[in-house]
Amino acid sequence: MNIEKVFNHPLAEVFGFPTNNLSPSANRYRKSKLCPFNNKVPNCTKDKADNPLGVCSVFHEDHLAITCPIRFRQDWLIAEHAAAFFFPEGTSWTSLTEVKLNDRDGVSAGNIDMVLVAYDSKGKVLDFGALEIQAVYISGNIRRPFEYYIENPAVNANMDWRKKPNYPRPDYLSSSRKRLLPQLIYKGGILTAWKKKIAVALDSGFYNTLPNLKEAAPEQSDLAWLIYDLKYDKEQKKYSLISEKTIYTAFNESLDQIAKPNIGNMNDFVEKLQAKLDEKLENGSKPDTKTIELGD
Repeated sequence: MNIEKVFNHPLAEVFGFPTNNLSPSANRYRKSKLCPFNNKVPNCTKDKADNPLGVCSVFHEDHLAITCPIRFRQDWLIAEHAAAFFFPEGTSWTSLTEVKLNDRDGVSAGNIDMVLVAYDSKGKVLDFGALEIQAVYISGNIRRPFEYYIENPAVNANMDWRKKPNYPRPDYLSSSRKRLLPQLIYKGGILTAWKKKIAVALDSGFYNTLPNLKEAAPEQSDLAWLIYDLKYDKEQKKYSLISEKTIYTAFNESLDQIAKPNIGNMNDFVEKLQAKLDEKLENGSKPDTKTIELGD
């Protein structure tokens, strides 16, 4: 358990600091809306550049869920670990962020979060690999508790938000189906056709919601899962990004496992259809070509 104590609200880190950290440094970051995790500019730009949603992570059960992809850039561990997977030891490399990837027809397949480039003594590109960073989506309203907290951090650090409507929680299912899977299909499909390696950085809570992926030896893998956690440092009163583990897999096998649905019993669905149809007929409605609302 990496949480110092259980809070009654969802906010784990705001502008890089725990909500109960009232040090001069934490107050400075909150006041100026700064990002300590290597954003492209000094300020936080999440959601809105002029009114950023400075929530880096949230409490969920017994762990922290990282909700901002920039949070993974702390100390550039993700770049270091991805490079170790992509290139032989001793390779000269650098990183390029937000690189557009086109298909054969020039249609954009999206931006790659980070491309690591290996180069020789003359600066010529020798090899590259793609690093995707996957934070988790939030269901519910996270901006309301954030704005309430930021009005007066000293007073609201221990606010009780548990009974508020739309309490925010990580939505791992949407994060994998609507974000991670499409990225792997489109961008990953092009990269693996080029025989280039891919790394995905995510936190352990997110990874644990994925199907059990068949592991491969690192030298036979073309897809590495870089899995991280946030650990509380009592002396600094901050959370630090730590590497939990790296899982090596084959791209096509992993994609099949993630995309494959957990198929239920068709008879259960037929029973639901029957119940809805019986209800409509009992209400005196004659079946027609109009849509019947099935509900949940």
